[in-house]
Amino acid sequence: MNPLDNIRVVLVGTLYSGNVGSVCRAMANMGLRNLTLVAPRILDDWSDGARMAVHAVDLMNARREVATLEEAVADCVAVVGTTARGGLYRATVQTPRVIVPELLRLATQGPVAIVFGREDQGLHNDEIAHCTHLIRIPVDEQYQSLNLSQALLIVAYELYTATGTYVSPVEEADSLADQAMKNALMAKWRKAMLDIGFMEEPKADHMMQGFRRIFSRGVKTVPDARIMMGAAHQMSWAGETARQNDLTASESK
Repeated sequence: MNPLDNIRVVLVGTLYSGNVGSVCRAMANMGLRNLTLVAPRILDDWSDGARMAVHAVDLMNARREVATLEEAVADCVAVVGTTARGGLYRATVQTPRVIVPELLRLATQGPVAIVFGREDQGLHNDEIAHCTHLIRIPVDEQYQSLNLSQALLIVAYELYTATGTYVSPVEEADSLADQAMKNALMAKWRKAMLDIGFMEEPKADHMMQGFRRIFSRGVKTVPDARIMMGAAHQMSWAGETARQNDLTASESK
């Protein structure tokens, strides 16, 4: 079973449908499908929500609406409140990255609710009391307010990546070249640089050390860039010279 199927996003007292739509889009990006609204106080119509949800309108339309947080999380094995504020009831908080492995483990046993509060006030203390865990997203202390969908996306991203579902394109690439292949490359490159006149034989070993460094770590320093720019310039010159020679030979026939 995919533990993300047991993650329930709960929004309490939401004011704007656009925020709900943005949340739905972020949920869809990260493989979350279960949305519950607690006593929503939507101040606009749902057209903004549909516009912001983009291709996740179906998720928004499938939302569940309940009157109380207690009802929203009654069947959950864990209830995770999100809070930016401190205080007596909010002292024990963890970052999303730290808590996510535990939440995914719990999600294999039953529903886990991730609860977000109102855009203007967050979660009240009586709602925090329903939570078994608390999350605080690390942000600069000079400005700690996050948009609702931004906060959801950060938490959802941590959940999604922790499942190991995503495989980096680098990991999908062909196998790494071994030393024998790298040595063969260097031999070919050495001959090519000699052939186009970029270097002369007496200095070839010295120049090839620079190329070996560049091929092993990439172009990082000013000398690295100059070597590669010089090689490219010489290649262009050699190519142009060869074309001119071919053209001259063709015209002389």
